[in-house]
Amino acid sequence: MDLDVLFLGTAASAPTANRGLPATLVRRGGERLLFDCGEGTQRQIMQSVASGEVDDIFITHRHADHVLGLPGLLKTYSLHDRERRLRLWGPPGLRKLWETMGAVVGRLSFDVQLEEMAAGEELPGDGYTITAFNVDHPGAFGYALAEHERPGRFDEARARELGVRPGPDFGRLQAGEAVGEVTPDQVVGPARPGRTIVLGGDSAPCDMTTAMARGADLLVHEATFMAADAARARDTRHSTAQGAARLAAEAGVKLLALTHISSRYFVRDIVAEAQAEFGPVIVPRDFDRVELPFAESGEPAHVRATD
Repeated sequence: MDLDVLFLGTAASAPTANRGLPATLVRRGGERLLFDCGEGTQRQIMQSVASGEVDDIFITHRHADHVLGLPGLLKTYSLHDRERRLRLWGPPGLRKLWETMGAVVGRLSFDVQLEEMAAGEELPGDGYTITAFNVDHPGAFGYALAEHERPGRFDEARARELGVRPGPDFGRLQAGEAVGEVTPDQVVGPARPGRTIVLGGDSAPCDMTTAMARGADLLVHEATFMAADAARARDTRHSTAQGAARLAAEAGVKLLALTHISSRYFVRDIVAEAQAEFGPVIVPRDFDRVELPFAESGEPAHVRATD
């Protein structure tokens, strides 16, 4: 099943000519999961994907740069006569945010289901789980999407050697059932891991993000500041590029994507600071994406947007 992460908005606090406000789209098979919805997100979606409709939106926290795109996106859906329910997930305070936005959003053609999550709460999906977790930023969550383990590979040739005929008996063995004297462990390999994406939201580096990102295929972490401004990062509970990279190294992730980029720095300097601590680092531009194959098929790949 295809899995990728599309970066719709990668700026910090205010948009720039080349970067929109925070929004990240995770695409898994036919599902579209939107994490944060900064101002202008609906236009970013229209410019980058054929279908702009999502069914689940996850908000990391209530700061304006992460949520002001919601009214426009939802009103456009309504203008297009959407009927499908939309689920809006977030930390405690989500309902208060929705009440505040109510006068702007007005009536919609579809239902919005509000779901305030608790830290540590797991949301089951089709073959995966999304877990909300506390981070080091006021009222904020991060989210981890972890796929379930997959069955091991079925050795058809070995099954034939053991006298199993192709057909239903193959399926029984793959489902964990013995066929005569042949047991699944003789013809089915060990379970294969799924893929894990961790989106840290706005946060200083913290133990919880490190724990959730352990061995992850992709960690998306903010890098609002560089090390020269570490004191300001601490005061505002944001991260430096160096701090995010050290966290990624400790967690042993396969790829680190730095977002929430400030216009005060050059991207090349952010990359250099991070790579001094951890090699596989990218600073994606808007509309870049990361493709995430299964482990046996390769490593996460940074795919740059077409210029």
